[in-house]
Amino acid sequence: MQHKVIHVAVGVIMQQQRILLALRSSKQHQGGKWEFPGGKVEAGETVAQALSRELQEEVAINVTQSSAFMQLEYAYPEKTVLLDIWLVTAFDGEPHGREGQPLRWVDIAELGNIEFPDANQPIVERIQQQFATS
Repeated sequence: MQHKVIHVAVGVIMQQQRILLALRSSKQHQGGKWEFPGGKVEAGETVAQALSRELQEEVAINVTQSSAFMQLEYAYPEKTVLLDIWLVTAFDGEPHGREGQPLRWVDIAELGNIEFPDANQPIVERIQQQFATS
């Protein structure tokens, strides 16, 4: 059976070799795991617009600099997600969880110790490959 594909804009928000993560609510799909903030791309929106809107709604920042990082499709048993991942390297505002979700800054070197939704694993690997400091 073919699932609907859900197009999601994802922000890898980076500051000084650290990445901002948000904790998924236990009520959500893959709840209780850390994720890169973002959300569904609405009809008529570009990915960049969706990312800006979602990051404003979720973590109260205004994206001032971002670039496309990678795209991946992941099929969970109940749905398929198309993740459009953007690297956010500059923003205005102080990030905080506007929906009550905990946030934390994590060193890139420590990302491997965090529990992410399965779909986020390739993102973690790519970040570590690209930004690992030896």
